[in-house]
Amino acid sequence: MSTQQDLPPSGDGLFRTKTVEQSIRDTEEPEHALKKSLSALDLTVFGVGVVIGTGIFVLTGKVAKETAGPATALAFVGAGVVCALAALCYAEFASSVPVAGSAYTFSYASLGELVAWIIGWDLVLEFALGTAVVAVGWSGYVRSLLDNAGWHLPDVLSGPDVADGFGFDILAFALVLVLTVILVLGMKLSARVTTVVVAVKIAVVLVVIIAGLFFIDTGNYSPFVPEAEPQLSGSGLDAPLVQLIFGYAPTNFGVMGIFTAASIVFFAFIGFDVVATAAEETKLPQRDMPRGILASLFICTVLYVAVSIVVTGMQHYTELSVSAPLADAFKAVGHPFYAGVISFGAAVGLTTVCMILLLGQTRVFFAMSRDGLLPTFFSKTHPRFRTPYRPTILLGVIIAVVAGLTSINELATLVNIGTLFAFVVVALGVIVLRRTRPDLHRAFRTPWVPLVPIASVAASVWLMLNLPAETWLRFAVWMVIGVVIYFAYGRSHSRLHRRNVEAERGARPRT
Repeated sequence: MSTQQDLPPSGDGLFRTKTVEQSIRDTEEPEHALKKSLSALDLTVFGVGVVIGTGIFVLTGKVAKETAGPATALAFVGAGVVCALAALCYAEFASSVPVAGSAYTFSYASLGELVAWIIGWDLVLEFALGTAVVAVGWSGYVRSLLDNAGWHLPDVLSGPDVADGFGFDILAFALVLVLTVILVLGMKLSARVTTVVVAVKIAVVLVVIIAGLFFIDTGNYSPFVPEAEPQLSGSGLDAPLVQLIFGYAPTNFGVMGIFTAASIVFFAFIGFDVVATAAEETKLPQRDMPRGILASLFICTVLYVAVSIVVTGMQHYTELSVSAPLADAFKAVGHPFYAGVISFGAAVGLTTVCMILLLGQTRVFFAMSRDGLLPTFFSKTHPRFRTPYRPTILLGVIIAVVAGLTSINELATLVNIGTLFAFVVVALGVIVLRRTRPDLHRAFRTPWVPLVPIASVAASVWLMLNLPAETWLRFAVWMVIGVVIYFAYGRSHSRLHRRNVEAERGARPRT
């Protein structure tokens, strides 16, 4: 492999790149080094833990009833294929550049600093907002379980969605703080907690699948693909961007309804890319990162398809509940006991979703700080636990307060557009790095390049176009804020910039 000295200069413009070798060397500095403790199993558990959440417990009924009918199973397959295309690109990067930061780090090595900053800023939004949204959802399930047990929280402590006037969601706030402490104490502890919780969650899902098989009425599968009908989409900023640009109106049901449903159920897959943020803390990243990413995605897709088949077989899609389809389907066949089991599984499952999204957030922030694009104060690891404790504490407290004070359901689609944007950048990065660094050792190679990355870009862009124009507008505002911060601070404080300046002066570069 070429050494750093053998490589051509990276330049000092907006698109200066940080070589893979330099990225890896930065991880070896004692005060910036993260502890390597994760295996392929740990990574797979993380992936399953973050993906299996409200999507499997709620989204199935909504999509089946309003968009695809029993063909919802095919929609999950379609969304899984889109994610698989992106996962193949992530796997190559994560095995070649085993550094914290996921798409941010990959972009820095291939597309340049400005693009890396933009994608890092995008991931900050995706993971932070995702953590807060999931914490609020978890709080709702826990309050429901407490109500069933006869314990009722005051409305003022149940959040703004419940309280009449000011409300603070004490449960969501407390959850984020507890998970912050767990992440500070170490990745291995986080992995153990996640393993236990994921085991409970998968057990609940399997109970639903196996028990539901005994109540399937095959007549409910007819018609499997209901007849197409016009979709009642919004107008103005509420309408999908594809409708405003091309005049294309998505349909409910029918063959095209399956594609529309795929753009909706994609929400249920958000988070598998978080696995890539733990590359630096993996014992054998070249081998285990591809295994963890692809295995977790495959397991989640199989579970989603199985649940959608069972629930649409238990109850006709026109009668499914939108808010709690699995629980209400069992009530409809005379087995309310399973409804309580499902609610418990949902509450437990969302705990790991919240923790792993917070994990991804802190690792991206840490990587950007270590590169100087954010204050380097946040790039120091804990002397004992070897975790990025400073950004973890800061972000944990901020997100906990946001989750406690804010009703942010309308902003949830921002998480989706942020993820898809990251998919696009990573896929393009694979093509670029193949051309600029053909000598780079790749433990895992994305097959059929550039066909697979191009297909990933096309599929991700199509799903993005199906999001409301209002989401695009909010996303653009966030990106503009990020670009302003980059030019005001990140560009001049970049470690790569300082190295280049010192090299030009003939001084020995600082590390």
